[in-house]
Amino acid sequence: MSLRYALLALLSVEPMTGYDLYKEFESSVGHVWHAPDSQIYPELRRMEKDGLLEGEEVAWGQRGKKRQYHITRAGTEAFRDWMNSTLEYSRERDPAHLKAAYLEWAKPEAAREQMRAHIRHHAAQLEQWRDKVREIEEGTSPMLARRLASLPTSDREKTTAFKKFTYQGLISRAEQEIAWAQQGLALIDELYPGG
Repeated sequence: MSLRYALLALLSVEPMTGYDLYKEFESSVGHVWHAPDSQIYPELRRMEKDGLLEGEEVAWGQRGKKRQYHITRAGTEAFRDWMNSTLEYSRERDPAHLKAAYLEWAKPEAAREQMRAHIRHHAAQLEQWRDKVREIEEGTSPMLARRLASLPTSDREKTTAFKKFTYQGLISRAEQEIAWAQQGLALIDELYPGG
C-alpha cells in the first residue's frame, strides 16, 4: 500500500504523466520504496478509480497523447491521513542475512565473495545517498526545488530537513551493513585459516 502514498507524495508537487512519475520515482522515493513501472501504471489507474487522482489526456509529440495525473482533494486528504497514522511494520525478508546464517554450507571463497558483494552493493548505495544529501545541502535537487517552490516559505526549512534526515538514515544503514559484512569476512578468515 505504500506505493500509493509514494505516488501521492510525488503528485503533491505537480501533475505528472505515468512516465514522468516513473522517472521521478526512480530518482527520489525509489531509494526507499522500489516499484517497477509494471506496478506504477496499474496503481495510477486504481487511484484514479478511487478518486484520489484525476487524469487528463495531454498532447505528446506531434500526434501522440499521454495521460497526466493531478492529485485530488481526496488524494491530498488520504496522503495526510497516512502521514498522521503510525506505520504498521511488515515482517522482514532479508536474503543476505538469511544466507549468512547458513554460510557453513558454502566454500570459504564463495562465502567471502558473498560478503564482498554485500559491501559493493551497500558502498554503491552509500555513495548515491551521500550525493543526495549533497544535492539537498547545495540546493541542486530538481525535485526538491520544485517541491519547495510550491510551499509557503515557512515550510521550506522543515521539508528540507526531513529529506536530509531520511537520506542520513539510509547512509547510517548502509554504513552498518558494510561494517557487518567486514565482520563476516574476518569471521570467515578466523573459521577457515589458510582456506
